[in-house]
Amino acid sequence: MTDTGEMQDDELRNALGRLVRQLLKEDQSEQRGTPMLPVLDAHFGQPADDLPVVQESVDAHRVVDIDIALAEIAGRDPEARLLGIGGGDQRHHSSLSDLMAQAEWGRFRQGQVDRLNLPTGPDTDRATVAFGLHLFSYDGSPVAVLQRAGNSQYHSQARLELLTPTPVVASALLVELRELALARSVVRGQVISFSGNPYEHTLSGITFVRRPDLSADRVILPDGTLDQVRAHVVGLAEHREQLQSKGQHLKRGVLLYGPPGTGKTHTVRHLVGAVPGTTVVLLAGTQMGFVSAAAQIARAHQPAIVVLEDCDLIAEDREQMHYGGGPSPLLFTLLDAMDGLDADADVVFLLTTNRAEALERALAQRPGRVDLAVEIPLPDEEARRALIALYAAEVDFSTAAVEDAAAAAAGTTASYAKELVRRAVLLAAMDGREPADEDLAAATAQLQADGASLTRALLGTSPSDGA
Repeated sequence: MTDTGEMQDDELRNALGRLVRQLLKEDQSEQRGTPMLPVLDAHFGQPADDLPVVQESVDAHRVVDIDIALAEIAGRDPEARLLGIGGGDQRHHSSLSDLMAQAEWGRFRQGQVDRLNLPTGPDTDRATVAFGLHLFSYDGSPVAVLQRAGNSQYHSQARLELLTPTPVVASALLVELRELALARSVVRGQVISFSGNPYEHTLSGITFVRRPDLSADRVILPDGTLDQVRAHVVGLAEHREQLQSKGQHLKRGVLLYGPPGTGKTHTVRHLVGAVPGTTVVLLAGTQMGFVSAAAQIARAHQPAIVVLEDCDLIAEDREQMHYGGGPSPLLFTLLDAMDGLDADADVVFLLTTNRAEALERALAQRPGRVDLAVEIPLPDEEARRALIALYAAEVDFSTAAVEDAAAAAAGTTASYAKELVRRAVLLAAMDGREPADEDLAAATAQLQADGASLTRALLGTSPSDGA
C-alpha cells in the first residue's frame, strides 16, 4: 500500500473513532438524566404508560395565550412542577406516548426546559415553554401536560398532550384552558396587522403595532365631521349597555370616502388612538386576504375595530368589470365576515376608499354593513390655513405668510400642505439659517410652477382648480 493510501486509511479510522466517541458521550450524557417514567408513575400512583393521552392542537398565534393560561392553572397547585425532557432532536418526532414507550431504551429522561421568546406586544416579550412537562393536580386529580411549540424544522404543529386517569378531568381542564387563554390573550386590546414584518414584534404572521397618539386638534376636517365619526365609532361603544337593553345592535360599519390625501387615514389613526383597550386589526393591500381571520379575531377580542384601507380593492361593484372579468372573491369573504357577526357584537368595520362610486352596493347600502358614510373632502381655504399652521407648529411663519400660501393652494390636499412646509424648512436649512416667510413663499412658487405639475398631482391636486 502506498503512503497516500495509508494516510487515507488513518484519517478514516480517526474520523470513525471521533464519531464513536461522540455517540458514546451523547449516550452517557443522556443516561445521566433522571428517568421520567418513574417520576410519572409516582405522580399518578399507577403506571403512567397505561393511561390514555389526549391531544389538543394550538394555533400558532395562540401559543403565548395558552402558555399564560396553563401557567396560571398549574400555579394553583403549590406542588406543581415543570420538567424538561432530554433526548435531542428525536423528541420533536415523538408523541408523549412514544416517549413513554421508549423509556426502556433510556430515551425518556429529564433535561432542560426548552423556552421560546415570543412577543406579547409592540415592546414586550414572554419566554414561553417550547418543550416542557407540567405536573400538577387539577380538581383533585393528578395531571401531566406536555407543552410543545410548533417547529417548522420538523413540520410539527404546536400542541398539548394531556395525561390523567380521569377523562372528565381532561375535558374540564381543556375547556377552562381555552376560556382562560382567550380571557388572558395578548392580542386583546392591541393594535395588530398581518404584515409579518421581520423588523417588528411579529407572532406567527401577526405584527403588534404601536397605538397612534393623535389628538383631535391635529385632525383638520370640516366642522362637525370628526364629531360625527367619533360619535359612531367611540361614543356608541360608551353607551353599549343602554343600546343592548333596548334591543339595538352594536355591530356597525363606517365608510370614509374622498379624494386621495384628504385625511382619511389620518382620521383612522386618530380614532384608533382614541379607543385604548380596544382591539384593532389593520388591513391594507395584500393583507385584505386576511379579512375572515380579522373578523374572527375581532369577534373573540371585542370591543374591536377592523380597519380596511382602500376597501374598493376588494369591494368593487359586481356590475363593473373586474380584472378577472368578475367580482373579487374577497368581496364575498368581506360580506360574509360582516354578516357573520352577531348584532350585539361590539365590532366596528372602519372602511376607507378613494372611489365611493365604485363600491359594491350590497356593502354600502345595507344597514349593519355600512351605517354611516362620511365624505372627507378637499380642504377649503380655512382648512388649508389650519393645515399649514399645524405642520408649521415649530416654525415661525407669520399669519400673513400662511394665509398667502393657503390662498395659492386651492384644490390641494393635506399632503400638499405637509410637503409645502417641509420644502420651506429645507430651503432655509440649505442656506444655513432659520426658516422665514420668504421660504414659505419660495416653496409655494416651486410647487405651483408648471414643471411641478406631476408633484402636485401626486400630492393631491384638483385639476379643475388650475393648481
